[in-house]
Amino acid sequence: MCMLTYLPAGIQPDTTALANGAVHNNDGHGYAVVDGDRIITGRGMNAAAVIDEFAALRGLHPDKPALFHSRYATHGSVTEDNIHPFPIGGDPRTVLAHNGVLPKKAHPSKGDPRSDTRIAADDILSAKRFLAIDRLATRQRIESWLGASNKLVILTVNPRYPDHGYLFNEQAGYWDNRSWYSNRDYLDTHPGQTAWWGLDDGCHYCGVTDAVDPGTGLCMACGACPFCAADNQPCPSWCYRLLVGVCCVDCGEDLDDCVCLVAPALNA
Repeated sequence: MCMLTYLPAGIQPDTTALANGAVHNNDGHGYAVVDGDRIITGRGMNAAAVIDEFAALRGLHPDKPALFHSRYATHGSVTEDNIHPFPIGGDPRTVLAHNGVLPKKAHPSKGDPRSDTRIAADDILSAKRFLAIDRLATRQRIESWLGASNKLVILTVNPRYPDHGYLFNEQAGYWDNRSWYSNRDYLDTHPGQTAWWGLDDGCHYCGVTDAVDPGTGLCMACGACPFCAADNQPCPSWCYRLLVGVCCVDCGEDLDDCVCLVAPALNA
């Protein structure tokens, strides 16, 4: 699901919020800070170290926008190569970070270690029809391709663009104390609460909110998996629900340890 934070010019990070987001999205952490005509980026697997580094750099360079990202891996290897942000089309003047699961066109083929977001940055959003990000028509085109549940931040120092920061599907995130967060993982929540489940926009199959069965992790409104939207089929291996300690309703084991031939908790 990931946790993406956008800081407008002049705003300092809430390091507690970043640490909260890292707890549930701990497959790598990265940042980007706009400084004059360059973008300073950093990444690493140790959340505390990367957050401290980001906060220190942001204190030195507060005048333009910045972003921070904590990854929850759905596609691609769990390595620093797949930690956001990524340059668009290899151009270090423009970088992106993303929260969500991108359309199938961005999913890696067999043997490709890249994440869906890295593929989007390398091969898709670098296409000419997506480059005029300052134009409303292009922004709408990008948001249409992303779908309603994906959020994207682009930072740039390319002089062709009038602004340094661009938010896509901004309305799907949350402004809090002048910072923007892609979901509520930045809050100090407890397991079992809706925000911790990462379903701020409701079930990804039927859209109903606050209807997660705490025992099975299924949507009580439609019976599907509210995370990956699997309906009458097993959840894919990357599904968030498989990793949160939900138990099979037949044998009582965690879903990733379940040995039932047919586990209703999996057949969402």
